[in-house]
Amino acid sequence: MSVSNILQLCSNKAEIIISHLPLTVQDFLARSLVRRSFALLAAAQLLRALNRYLSRKAQNNWVQIKPWNSRNELVLVTGGSSGIGKQMVFDLAKLNVRTIIFDIQEPDFSLPSTAYFFKVDLTSSAAIKEAAAQVYKAHGHPTVLINNAGVASSGTILDEPEDRIRLTLEVNTLSHFWTVKEFLPSMIQNDHGHIVTIASIASFASVGEMADYGASKAGALAFHESLTQEIKHWYKSRRVRTSVIHPLWVQTPMIGELVENRAKFGQPIMSPEKVSSAVIQQLVKGNGGQVVVPSSYGFVAMLRGWPNWFQERARDQSSLTFVKLRQLEQELRKSA
Repeated sequence: MSVSNILQLCSNKAEIIISHLPLTVQDFLARSLVRRSFALLAAAQLLRALNRYLSRKAQNNWVQIKPWNSRNELVLVTGGSSGIGKQMVFDLAKLNVRTIIFDIQEPDFSLPSTAYFFKVDLTSSAAIKEAAAQVYKAHGHPTVLINNAGVASSGTILDEPEDRIRLTLEVNTLSHFWTVKEFLPSMIQNDHGHIVTIASIASFASVGEMADYGASKAGALAFHESLTQEIKHWYKSRRVRTSVIHPLWVQTPMIGELVENRAKFGQPIMSPEKVSSAVIQQLVKGNGGQVVVPSSYGFVAMLRGWPNWFQERARDQSSLTFVKLRQLEQELRKSA
């Protein structure tokens, strides 16, 4: 069906609906300006729907995959002992999905019957390879890899210790290379799998006291983009999905200071459930692509295309929030 046929069909449907309205309403809608306004609105909605359809198809390589079957999937979550990772483990358990946790920190909660913990130093490729061999032997090859583990430290570039900077980059970015090197080959071989990268809104814009974290998350986005292209064009595995998730602030141990000063911080802080839900939806629906959580912040992805003065204004506002928080902390220390 052509676009003109679709528009004509919409017009006919609209005429039928209008004919059942009161005469006064019909007279109002019959005015030229009103009709043009409604036509523009309908066209905008049609373009929006078409854009979503094309984006979804392109991000899924224009290829359908088999429906999600929990019994056939084995999900590996890095950083599954706390925060977003912990929530995903429990949400996957509700779907009876077997889950493997890779984390340096042991869980302080009882694992669901479908979850298995492996203590792994994600900054070490050798440790990841050793743990992976144990997973293969006990559970088989993971069909889903969620690179979720993350760390963050506060401090300016001059103040933050070198070991914390290195840890942030190694966990938040470099570990993705080591896990993918280990678990992607079997996905390619079976032309089935899904790799999820937990990035951040900071992938698009970084502010003061976030140089290492912002760099690590921008790197995670670049990693996802290159990985997607390599799977599709180098390895011809068009049914292996890749997703990148960009959460805003999430209430996890990683941002404890911000949570404690929520009122002064002035920006929304989400629960881990919201991010976990977005990830699970990608897996179950078999969709790849880029997801911003909450979706109302999707415009941030376009920040670098805006005029420079506007970009700086946006960064200034966020940076000044941190400056005010540090001033508040200093005042609290003096009064203690």
